[in-house]
Amino acid sequence: MRRMFSVAILLTATLAGGQVAKVIIPAGSPEDQALQAITAENDEQKRIAMLQDFLQKFSGNQQAVIYGQWQLAQQYLDQGDTAKALEFGKKAADGQPNNLDILVFLAGAAQRAKANDVIVDCAVRGGTAFNGIASQPKPDGMDPEDYALRIKQAQDPLRSSFEFLEVSGLNAMVDEPDAKKRMNYVERYLLAFPGSRFQEQITQVALQTLGQLNDSARLASFSQKAIAANPNSVSTLVVLSEAYGASADPTAGARAETYARKALQLAGAQKPTPENRLGLFTGLAHSALGYALLKQDKNVLAIAELKTATAQLKEQMDAYPAALYRLGFAYAKTGKLTEAKTALTELVAIDSPYRQPARELLAKVQAAPTTRPAARKR
Repeated sequence: MRRMFSVAILLTATLAGGQVAKVIIPAGSPEDQALQAITAENDEQKRIAMLQDFLQKFSGNQQAVIYGQWQLAQQYLDQGDTAKALEFGKKAADGQPNNLDILVFLAGAAQRAKANDVIVDCAVRGGTAFNGIASQPKPDGMDPEDYALRIKQAQDPLRSSFEFLEVSGLNAMVDEPDAKKRMNYVERYLLAFPGSRFQEQITQVALQTLGQLNDSARLASFSQKAIAANPNSVSTLVVLSEAYGASADPTAGARAETYARKALQLAGAQKPTPENRLGLFTGLAHSALGYALLKQDKNVLAIAELKTATAQLKEQMDAYPAALYRLGFAYAKTGKLTEAKTALTELVAIDSPYRQPARELLAKVQAAPTTRPAARKR
């Protein structure tokens, strides 16, 4: 695909200066004339060669170098060479870290390459730059309403780019499989996007991650903040229960039970809607409660909760396998081998992260000796 080049002119209000950057190539300059010639070239390979020459010829002009690197990255991306696109996109972003246009391009290229580190870095840079506009001190003598209006005027043209980076950073955070890296993303994201519209989701990611890391101190701290911010959030309470349920702390089971019961209590007092997804979260709360009870060796109560959870989550393939595995495990733990085999056999037929653990547990259940009833005396 041929890409038309355009030279960005700095039109942002004075208040945004120093916070959000733009590339400036004066019209009619030798750099501008060279870029126009590159734009007129139809052959993609020749355009790449011309851009490389452009970078060498104008190596002393930082603005020209940044712009040339950005355009070269775009050319490589159009050809499907994500490695080269990332290489030159990173160079352009490093040269102008507060340029939202470059950061949006680089984040998009990184999404193709599944490079979560790059995506989060772009999001953090962009969020910091955008929010930095409003952090500048009000000029002496300026009316507060006029100041607020100028802030809005400076931010509005950049808002779509800001929101793209906000969503991209969140998605990369959620997709990151490494818990330590994910928690690092969370902490950086929270600083760059204070008061984000995704605050509740981010908090839930943090709680879940800290549970996986068995970081009891930070989990307790985040828990207090989460409850203070959303005391009646069923989804947050469910995530809290799961996080404490996954903790190695021997006292965590009781806290997990408390949060799950509170979630069920709140859900019972609300009307289910497509927006609040109470049907899903109620099932998840029963699953979390069953898991918490199981860890406290309250096995009979755990089985009852997990049976309810599997019934409610039967059509939720993202959540059903976890509840079904817990139920199979509870049956096996209490010696109900027939019920355990039924649950685990069903789970093995489902494509989910629980398939292999279910196979391993099913093999143990099948190998377990069957207790025969004592023969009656005649």
